[in-house]
Amino acid sequence: MSADHVVIIPHYNDVARLRRCLTALTAADTSGVDILVVDNGSSEPIDAVKAEFPQVRFVSEPGKGAALARNRGVRESSADGLIFLDADCVPASDWLAAAKRACGRADIIGGAIDVFDETPPPRSGAEAFETVFAFNYKEYIEKKGFSVTANLVTTRAVFDAVGPFINGLSEDAEWCQRARAKGFRLVLDETLRVAHPTRSDWPALERKWRRIAREMHGLHLAAHDGGGRLRWALRAVAMAASAPAHLPRLLFSPKLSGSGERFRGAVVLIRLRLLRSAWMFRQAFGGEF
Repeated sequence: MSADHVVIIPHYNDVARLRRCLTALTAADTSGVDILVVDNGSSEPIDAVKAEFPQVRFVSEPGKGAALARNRGVRESSADGLIFLDADCVPASDWLAAAKRACGRADIIGGAIDVFDETPPPRSGAEAFETVFAFNYKEYIEKKGFSVTANLVTTRAVFDAVGPFINGLSEDAEWCQRARAKGFRLVLDETLRVAHPTRSDWPALERKWRRIAREMHGLHLAAHDGGGRLRWALRAVAMAASAPAHLPRLLFSPKLSGSGERFRGAVVLIRLRLLRSAWMFRQAFGGEF
């Protein structure tokens, strides 16, 4: 399909959210845009979604991992503008128009990510925690030098120069670091907005952070040529000690309603920081978790 832009959406066993994402996306003007869903070997049938959205292309990537799915999406399209979106995100009504405007304005453009709850109030501890701390996109882009691939725009020329996403790492952070090392510029565009659901309970939040912990450790090993055990152990100590410093931000956040949400969120914050610290100690000394 010949198009100026392609929206690449990796998907794995999340049909309800994929349908919600595509409903919002295709309500916009999609002329000149190749919308491409890369299914990552889902066991959940997606035939009904394919039938609902005939204007969307579906391809399959058998290799497991969102990085491989995104790379497959780039290979499957010849479009110059590369727009990355996640299947569990809901793009704003003007998101696609903003993405097309942004493409080429800078080398890499990261957008805003808002969060919302999928369950009725009051919030669980996991939801309260994510409402305050999930997707601090401005800090990611302006201070840490990366944008999450849930809302990222670049060009094929930049992508070809930087190379593909690397599976098994925090691929968005690693790719943006690699791009910046090559001299490419990353900017924030807050008109480029998507919404992402909060994790509704502790098991979902724990799964997320287990994955992130493995990816972050992989980045650390890559940066230190497989070493850096002491440095990682010291980071584990700092992780445990950091919980009190983050409590005020949660306890006084205007995003939360009532003392119950704040208390539940605080419990999750402390529990998660201590758990991440334990995982990091195991990683530092060759253990699994």
